[in-house]
Amino acid sequence: MRIDLHTHSSVSDGTDTPAGLVAQAVTAGLDVVALTDHDTFDGLPEALAAGGRLGVEVLRGIEISAQRRGASVHLLGYGCRVDDRALSAELARVREGRSGRVGAMLARLSALGMPIPADVLYRQVGDSPSVGRPHFADAMIELGYVADRTEAFDTWLADDKPVFVPRYAVPVAQGVALVRASGGVAVLAHPWGRGRREHLSPDVLADLARGGLDGIEVDHQDHDQAARDELRVLAGELGLLATGSSDYHGTGKVDHDLGCNTTAPDVLDAIRARVAGRGGLL
Repeated sequence: MRIDLHTHSSVSDGTDTPAGLVAQAVTAGLDVVALTDHDTFDGLPEALAAGGRLGVEVLRGIEISAQRRGASVHLLGYGCRVDDRALSAELARVREGRSGRVGAMLARLSALGMPIPADVLYRQVGDSPSVGRPHFADAMIELGYVADRTEAFDTWLADDKPVFVPRYAVPVAQGVALVRASGGVAVLAHPWGRGRREHLSPDVLADLARGGLDGIEVDHQDHDQAARDELRVLAGELGLLATGSSDYHGTGKVDHDLGCNTTAPDVLDAIRARVAGRGGLL
């Protein structure tokens, strides 16, 4: 059984529709795929319907924009009740924060000689309920300012680059509690990717485990083999589930093909059991 528990559709910052993503999962030989769009469940009905037609199990998921002491952290939730009031309110606050910085980011780009007309930006947004930095990157690509999303982020949009504008993100411990209270399973996405290890040290991961964190994404393209090996040992010591995923974004992210990393069937069984025990959605 081949299982990929971290993917994105055009409802956040991927390039495939939810149904198109599931069709790609069939082509990739996946049996189970989790749709984990950023801060929204809106793509799940379409993905679930496509899974039913195409014979792929779609696990309900989300990737929550979180933070620890101001540093960005990404938190995956599996099986959350999508109508949970507390979680829904926090996700709305995150989306509003993302959209609320659009004007400031457009102004910074214009001052740097890269003006983006609003219609060009919003053409990139598509079905997403909020405007994210990947949409800015796609507008920059369309206008010829950068070659691809990697250049856009590495040069202009990343957290320490000239166009970045801070926004609200959920404190990660609070995010873990919200996921669990909504019946879900909480897993840290790529915890040691892109310099995050200094913010998510083994001691911090241990604290989060004591606070209810269920797992960590070990096998991810942002982790080299040494990081994967260390994280796998750490997960075992802390009693955390160890997952593996592609973090697929369609053509929006290179070297993240569906199924390039996968999750073991027994880990998926443990996720299902915890969701069922907490009254979440399978």
